Amino acid sequence: MTILIIWLVAFCLIAYFVNDRWNKGVSHGLDKVLPSFLKSHGSNRYLWVLTLAVLGATTLVQPVEMLLVVLLLGLIGWAIMALASWASNKTHH
Repeated sequence: MTILIIWLVAFCLIAYFVNDRWNKGVSHGLDKVLPSFLKSHGSNRYLWVLTLAVLGATTLVQPVEMLLVVLLLGLIGWAIMALASWASNKTHH
């Protein structure tokens, strides 16, 4: 129960501060990091506020699990890119 309360408090605080600073740099910083098809360009404000709040609160409460998820997603992405590169090389020869 304590973890849930900590997560809810962190979620509310992160959501409040991200929403408060959306036009002061959060949307611009988000657009610098994301690929072109995910860029917010200032729209979808509440979707991105909720997404960042959930990710931030979960990272504060369970940092090891989030690190493992990021590493796993990175390895899967690397394997897919390597497989696609290999298949592309096979089709051109």
